[in-house]
Amino acid sequence: MNNRSRKVVLVGTGFVGMSYAYAMLNQNACDELVLIDVDRQKAEGEAMDLNHGLAFSGSHMKIYAGSYEDCKDADIVAISAGVSQKPGESRLDLLQRNTVVFNSIIKPVISSGFSGIFLVATNPVDIMAHITKHLSGFERRRVIGTGTTLDTARLRYLLGDYFKVDPRNVHAYVMGEHGDSEFVPWSQALIATKPVLQMCAESCGSYTCGQMDVISSEVKNAAQKIIAAKKATYYGIGMAMTRITKAILGNENSVLTVSAMLDGEYDRKGIYAGVPSIVNRNGADSIITLALTQEEKKQFHHSCDLLDEIYRGINFENL
Repeated sequence: MNNRSRKVVLVGTGFVGMSYAYAMLNQNACDELVLIDVDRQKAEGEAMDLNHGLAFSGSHMKIYAGSYEDCKDADIVAISAGVSQKPGESRLDLLQRNTVVFNSIIKPVISSGFSGIFLVATNPVDIMAHITKHLSGFERRRVIGTGTTLDTARLRYLLGDYFKVDPRNVHAYVMGEHGDSEFVPWSQALIATKPVLQMCAESCGSYTCGQMDVISSEVKNAAQKIIAAKKATYYGIGMAMTRITKAILGNENSVLTVSAMLDGEYDRKGIYAGVPSIVNRNGADSIITLALTQEEKKQFHHSCDLLDEIYRGINFENL
């Protein structure tokens, strides 16, 4: 990794990509930000718009529209590009089309000499991260997806609101697929160092375990509610991408629920899923194996089985 200058290349300047870029600028998260899009003119316009706000940001970032050649010395290539689902199109058909799109991105990135870390945000993110790993040939820790980082942030916000505690003092995770089969391992949820379920049991009805199920459902369905209200979600995931980026560039060793490839952890191998991982300049450097209950293990394996089945349906032969 280039230690002299923190350089990030963003591929895809749609709502998610530009929410990421805007958060990066406001948090001064890197020194150089390159925007790449199939619509070069749009990338140029977005770069101009961001640059015009530099004077108000306190940042000295270099922001410009570029090409895949600019990936050569980048620390991170973040991908938010992809095609939308057509009416009546199956999930697998959509994935097949997005695989073609990713192939057209990853090949020139690799050809540039890029040796950094791929950060994938395109949905379904666990599958797209796996596809990126396959197409790039990179070691598993250097290809990560945003996973359930945003879901985990939503969970901590809702738990903090319910227990009237700063969300930064809530330690709880959403695991598995970033999607319908994700779950909260409540046995591992803590307020400071006290288990959430114990707090419910000792509260004489002030807090209830039933409300934990409600919160879990709210987390899982949050994206659908936002989409129904404003057609898309992008601010939250943009900030989640920025948080992951800062953990990588700052070599933080932060624990984040990114989408990482399992290699025996939780008795699974060769599958990308959202799991608590130590994130540093190596990417997802290692996965933390939580002491899940038997029921939680079943939920995790169910989620992994679904992801594995979908991934196996993708055809890489005609790329």
